[in-house]
Amino acid sequence: MEKEKSSHRAGLVYIMQAYILWGVLPLYWKLLKHVPAQEILTHRIFWSLIFILLLLWARKNLKLKAIFTNIKLMKSLVATSILIGINWGFYIYAVNSDQILEASMGYYINPLVSVLLGLIILKEKLDTLKIVALLLAAAGVIYITLDYGEVPWLSLILAFSFGFYGLLKKMTPINSLQGLAVETMILSPICLGFILFNLIGQTGSLFMVSWSTDIFLIMAGVATTLPLFWFAKGAKRIPLSSVGFLQYISPSISMLIGIFIYHEKFGQTQLVSFGFIWLALIIYTYSLFKKNKKKVITEIEMVSSVKIET
Repeated sequence: MEKEKSSHRAGLVYIMQAYILWGVLPLYWKLLKHVPAQEILTHRIFWSLIFILLLLWARKNLKLKAIFTNIKLMKSLVATSILIGINWGFYIYAVNSDQILEASMGYYINPLVSVLLGLIILKEKLDTLKIVALLLAAAGVIYITLDYGEVPWLSLILAFSFGFYGLLKKMTPINSLQGLAVETMILSPICLGFILFNLIGQTGSLFMVSWSTDIFLIMAGVATTLPLFWFAKGAKRIPLSSVGFLQYISPSISMLIGIFIYHEKFGQTQLVSFGFIWLALIIYTYSLFKKNKKKVITEIEMVSSVKIET
C-alpha cells in the first residue's frame, strides 16, 4: 500500500512539473522572438528528435524497427506528426505575435474539444453536465467572435489540432516517447533540409545572430521533450481523471504571463468569453469529480504534500 502511495505521489509530481513547464514555455519562445516562427519550429522538431533518441538510448528503449514495419501504425503516426507540427508551429507564432491569451484559450478549450470528438467519432455518451459544459464553451467562442467580428482561429486551431492528436494517440497502441521519436523522425528530413538551406545561404539564425540564439534554438529540443518525458512517467502512475484535473495549470500560467508580464489586452470582451469557458471547465471538472470522487480527493490530498522531483 505504501509503495502504491509513493508511486501515486511521484506520478503527481511528474505531471505537475510537466504542466508547469508547459505553462512557462511562452517565456522561452519570447527569447527567440527575433527568429521567424517557422524557423523556430524546424529547430524545435529536429533537436527534439536528437534529444529523444539520446533519452531512449540511455533508457535502453531504442527499439523502433517494429514500428516502421507496421504500415497501419505508420499511417497513424504520419497523421499525428502533421498534427503536432501544426500545433507547435501555431503556438510559437501565437506567443511571438503577442497572442498568448488566445493560445491559452485554445488550451482551455482543448479538453472540451476532446469530449466533442469522443462524442462524434468514438460515439461516447455524455452526461448532462458535459453537454452543458460544451454549450458554455461554444458560447464563449461565439461571444468573442461576434464582439471582435472575427473567429478566434488561433485558439480553435490549437484546440482542434491537439484534440485530434490526442484522439489518434488514444487509438494508437504505442509508447509515448517512442511515438514522439517516430513523429519527429517523419518531420525531421524537411526540417533538417530547411536548416541546412539557411546555413548554406546564410539566411537563417543559427550561427548567424548570437551564441545565445544558437543555444536557445538547440535547447528547444530539451524544452519540448522534457515535459513530455515527465508527462509520460506521470500518466502511468495516476488515473486519467487526475491528469484531467491538473491540466488547467498550464494555460492558467500562460494566461497570467500574457496579462502581467507582456501586458496583453484583457478587457471586458476577453473576461466574458473566458468567463464562459471557465464556467464550462468548472462544470466539466465537477462531472469528473462526481464520477471519481474518492480518487480525486486522494489526489488533492497528495498534491498538497508533494516535493518537486528531478
